[in-house]
Amino acid sequence: MRGVGDDAAVVRSAGKLCVTSVDAIVENVHFRLGENGATPAEVGHRALASALSDLAAMGAQSAEAYLVLGLSPGFTEAQALELVRGALQLAASTGTTLAGGDVVSAPVLTVCVTVVGWAEEEPELVGRDGVRIGDLVGVTGTLGSRPSHPVPRLHEGRALAQAGAHAMIDISDGLATDARHIGERSGVRLEIELEELPLGEGVPGFQVAATTGEDYELCFCVSPEDRGAVEDALRAAGGAQVTWIGHASAGAPGVSFLDARGDEQHLEGFEHRW
Repeated sequence: MRGVGDDAAVVRSAGKLCVTSVDAIVENVHFRLGENGATPAEVGHRALASALSDLAAMGAQSAEAYLVLGLSPGFTEAQALELVRGALQLAASTGTTLAGGDVVSAPVLTVCVTVVGWAEEEPELVGRDGVRIGDLVGVTGTLGSRPSHPVPRLHEGRALAQAGAHAMIDISDGLATDARHIGERSGVRLEIELEELPLGEGVPGFQVAATTGEDYELCFCVSPEDRGAVEDALRAAGGAQVTWIGHASAGAPGVSFLDARGDEQHLEGFEHRW
């Protein structure tokens, strides 16, 4: 069983493993509405995508989602329905059932999502704590562009788990923060080469790619001998781009970002502070 410390909790139910994650997004913290901001449909899509991405990072099969809306003054019924439709469209495309939820009043628009996934056995799932010294570090897709309609990498997460990934995390707070979580949980140092990062369209540089959050791509670690199997598995799962960006070494648990000269650059992604 797995509790706090990974992307989702895992419990056994009726012979299967229930994988559960809770996520929340808040207006003016995670998104802005109105002109030059997000539409209600985009907010609904992003809220569900963020939660489903946690299941993807564990290699779980998505099943149900529960949506809690905290509606701010002035947010209309029509806007609320548009938000739910945005979530429903993503739910339908990922095989997820939007099974319930709640609606309350709130000072600002707040969307909380609980997602439930399943796995047959513990070895099917991947946490953050399994990296071995010498492992390769890879990422799916591109980084830094913060797409308006992120797609959770559910198929890719299951494929990576089946191909032997030792550890995995979704890139929600920026690679600089999320790779550090893997290193700290696994007790290793991830050494990442900045110039190997796959830049999203219009991203001005490697440092932006490493620190911008909400990509919802997957960062993972595998044995060098499994590199080919991972590339084959991702092609079969939909053809997601895979880029090898570094390796795991002995040293202070965490992450190092190295420039072209081999000098370490201090980078930070989003940090949750309260």
